[in-house]
Amino acid sequence: MKEEEKKDIKEENGAANESQAEEQQQTADTEGEALEVELDTAEKKEAEAETKDPLAKAQKEAAEWEKKYLYKCAEFENFRKRTIKEKAELLLNGSEKSVVAVLPVIDDMERALANAEKTDDAKALKEGMELIYKKFIKALEGLGVKAIETTGKDFDVNYHEAIAMVPGMGDDNKGKVIDCTEKGYTLNDKVIRYAKVAVGQ
Repeated sequence: MKEEEKKDIKEENGAANESQAEEQQQTADTEGEALEVELDTAEKKEAEAETKDPLAKAQKEAAEWEKKYLYKCAEFENFRKRTIKEKAELLLNGSEKSVVAVLPVIDDMERALANAEKTDDAKALKEGMELIYKKFIKALEGLGVKAIETTGKDFDVNYHEAIAMVPGMGDDNKGKVIDCTEKGYTLNDKVIRYAKVAVGQ
């Protein structure tokens, strides 16, 4: 066979392959367009069905609300667990502030006890104890603890507990606190211990 004939055959085969490829591409494009049309049609039908069928629309809304409800329930459960954990930690370590306030007083008392062994001066020991006492009272006041005033005050059941009635104290002292046998204290204006007092009769 001549070279020219071979060349013609190759060209014819190439043209045929190109034509076949073009046909396949056109078929694929047509099928793709048809699929898009089908999808669009299906979406339109679904939207129309929801519009026409109130039950389907209600079911869809119900499913959405159920999803939101479950999400909120999970969120609330996490919040509840976190709050319980925080409360437990607060109860466990709530006294930390009080302990930290008292520690310097303990340090002073330990130093005073160590120095007490080295001296026989009662006056110096007394002065040291007074300083420690004042420091301790100041620490308590910083925590909101205050002593309840008693001497010369009118008896008040909200702050005082009468343990004795003292007769013959005169009209001026009637119903007033004569003596305090045990101090009372408040914490942030709440009574934590009533003052035990003797009252004039």
